[in-house]
Amino acid sequence: MDWLQVLRELAAGFSAFTWGNAVMIGVGGILIALAVVKEYEPVLLLPIGFGCVLANLGMSVYNPDSFLKVIYDAGIKTELFPLLIFIGVGAMIDFRPLLAMPKMVLLGAAGQFGIYGTLILASLLGFKLNEAASIGVIGAIDGPTAIFVTSKLAPELLGPIAVAAYSYMSLVPIIQPPIMRLMTTKAERRIRMEYSPKPVSKLAVISFPIIVTVVISLIAPSAAPLIAALMLGNLLKEAGVVDRLSKAAQNEIINIATLFLGLAIGATMTAEKFLFDPATGFQWRTLMIMGLGLLAFVMDTVAGLLFGKFMAFITGGKINPLIGACGISAFPMAGRLSAKMAQEEDYENFILMHAMGSNTAGQLGSVVAGGVLLALVSVLG
Repeated sequence: MDWLQVLRELAAGFSAFTWGNAVMIGVGGILIALAVVKEYEPVLLLPIGFGCVLANLGMSVYNPDSFLKVIYDAGIKTELFPLLIFIGVGAMIDFRPLLAMPKMVLLGAAGQFGIYGTLILASLLGFKLNEAASIGVIGAIDGPTAIFVTSKLAPELLGPIAVAAYSYMSLVPIIQPPIMRLMTTKAERRIRMEYSPKPVSKLAVISFPIIVTVVISLIAPSAAPLIAALMLGNLLKEAGVVDRLSKAAQNEIINIATLFLGLAIGATMTAEKFLFDPATGFQWRTLMIMGLGLLAFVMDTVAGLLFGKFMAFITGGKINPLIGACGISAFPMAGRLSAKMAQEEDYENFILMHAMGSNTAGQLGSVVAGGVLLALVSVLG
C-alpha cells in the first residue's frame, strides 16, 4: 500500500483550502445565525448559508462532480425553482383587496422606480447593461424574480444578487421604518382610511388570474413564465375544487423548491467568485452589488411613499401615505409593516386591507418590471 498516496488523499481537502474559503464559511455561518437567532427569512437564509459553507469545502456548483451542481443545473439554469416558488406564492395571495380598490395598482407601479434608477446608476459605474438590469431588480425585494432575471441576463452575478435580494427582504422591518418616519409626518401616518368595498364575486377572483396572465403575456412576453406561475397558484386557491393541489403548492412544493434553491444559490458563493480571485484580486463588485441593491430598495420605498403623499394630497387627506411603502413585492411583510406603523400612531387606525392591496399590486409590478428589464436588455444589449 502506498501510504504516501493515502496521506496525500487525506490532506487534499486541506491543501486546497484557502483563507478566502475560511472567510466565506464565516459568511455562511453569519447567514445561518441570522436565520436561527434573529429568524430573518430562515427558510431561505439557512439553506443559503449552509450551501455557502459547502461551496467552500469543494462542493460548489463549479465542481462538475458536486451534487449541488446537479441541483443548480436542474433548477436554476432551467429557471424551474423560481417558477415553482411563484406557484406557491400565488396560492397564498388574496387579490380581493386589490380588486376591491383597483387604484392601489398605481402604488405597485410607483414602487418599482428604484429598479430603473439603480439600473442607470449601475451602468454609469461601469456595469454592463445586462448586469445593471440584474442589480436593479434587487429593489423589488422579490427573490424569485431577481433570480429569474439574473439567471437569464447575468448568471455570473447570481450569488451576490440572490443573497442581497433575500437579505434585504428579511430586513424590511429594519430598513423601511426609519424611511417611513422620515418621509411622512405624524399627521399623515394617523390618516384613517375607510374600508367599505363592494363584494368581490367568485367569478371575478377566478377570472382575474386568467385575464392577468393573458394581458401581461401579450404586453410583456418576457414576464410570461413568472406571471403564469403566480397566477396558476392563485387560480388553484380561488377555484375551490383542487384543495389538495392548492395546499401542496403552499407547502410541499414551495418548501422543497425553496430548500433546493437556497442550497444551489449558496453553492455559488465561493471565495473566488464572491471575495477574492487570485487572477483579478479583491471582488469589489460584490460590495458594489450589495450597496446598489440596498439603494434600489431605498429608492423604491421613497418613490412609493412620495406617490402615497401625492395621492393623499389629491384626495384631500383620504389616503395614508404609508401604504405607498408596501408597493414593493415583499408580501405580506411590507403590508403588515405599513399597517403596524399606522397603529403605532393611532391604535384604532386599521389600514391593513389597503396595505395588502398595495402589496399585492407590488407583487404584480415586480413581475412586470422583471419582464420589461428582460425585453429592454434583449433590444439594447
